Amino acid sequence: MNLLQDARICQILFLATLLSIGVLVRDFSLLPQQMALTFAAGLATQALCVKLLGLRNVGMLSAIITCFGLSILLRADTLWAHPLAAFVAIAAKFVIRVEGKHLFNPANLGVIVGLTLIPGTWISPGQWGSDVIYAAWFVALGSVVTQRARRMDISWMFLGCYVALLGARVLWLGQSGAIFWHQLHSGALLLFTFFMISDPMTIPNHQRARWLYAVLVAVAAYCWQFYWFKPNALVWALFLMTPVVPMLDRLWPAQRHTWRENPGAGVVPARAA
Repeated sequence: MNLLQDARICQILFLATLLSIGVLVRDFSLLPQQMALTFAAGLATQALCVKLLGLRNVGMLSAIITCFGLSILLRADTLWAHPLAAFVAIAAKFVIRVEGKHLFNPANLGVIVGLTLIPGTWISPGQWGSDVIYAAWFVALGSVVTQRARRMDISWMFLGCYVALLGARVLWLGQSGAIFWHQLHSGALLLFTFFMISDPMTIPNHQRARWLYAVLVAVAAYCWQFYWFKPNALVWALFLMTPVVPMLDRLWPAQRHTWRENPGAGVVPARAA
C-alpha cells in the first residue's frame, strides 16, 4: 500500500502542526526535553515489543501518533512523567488485548496513568484558547483524517450527542447562548472527537455498535462534568467506557479494521498493533 494513502500520515502531519502552533503560539508549557523523551520512550517500547513478539508488518506510525497525543495533552513538573506514560501506553497495546484487539486507546490510557499514578501531572483545558479559527481547523483537518480511516461516523455521532446534551442543559438552566458557544469553542473537545474516540483500532467494529458507543461516551462525559462536577470528563469517559467495546463487538460481529487497504498485500497478524 502506498504510504501516503495511510490515514495515519495525515494524522501525524496535523498533530505535528498542532503541537508546533501550541508550543510557539499558545504556550503549551511543554519542555523540548519532555517531548524528546516521550518519543524516545514510545518508539523504543514499540520496537522492543515488536521484536520480542516476532510481529511482522507492524511499523511506528501508531506509536508516533500516541507520542504526539501525549505531548499535546499531558503536562508535568518532571522530565520522567512523559516517557513513563508513553511506555505504559505503548506496552499496553501488546499486553492488554481482547480477541486480537488492543483494548485501550494508547494516548487515553497514557493520560489516565499520568493523572492517577504519576505525581505532578495534569491536563490544561485552557491551553487551547477559544479562537474560532482554531476550532475550524480542528474540524476541517479532523474530518479528513477520520474520513480516510472510514470511522467518521463515530466522531459525528459523539459530537452530535454531546452538543445536544450541552444545548439541553443551557435551555434547562435558562442560560444565554454565549455560554453554549463558549463550551463549543474548545480545542480539547474537537481534538478528542476527531483524534481520540475515532481511533479505529479501539472502537467497535460494527457501525451500530460504534453509534451506541459514541452515545455512551457522550453521556458519561456529560455526567462526569455536569453531574459529578469532576475535571477531564472526556478522557475519563472514554477510559471508563472502554470495557464496553468487547461486549459490543460480540453483540454485533463485524470485520476488524486494518490499516492496509489491500489485504492481499500482506495481512497484519492478529496481535499486530
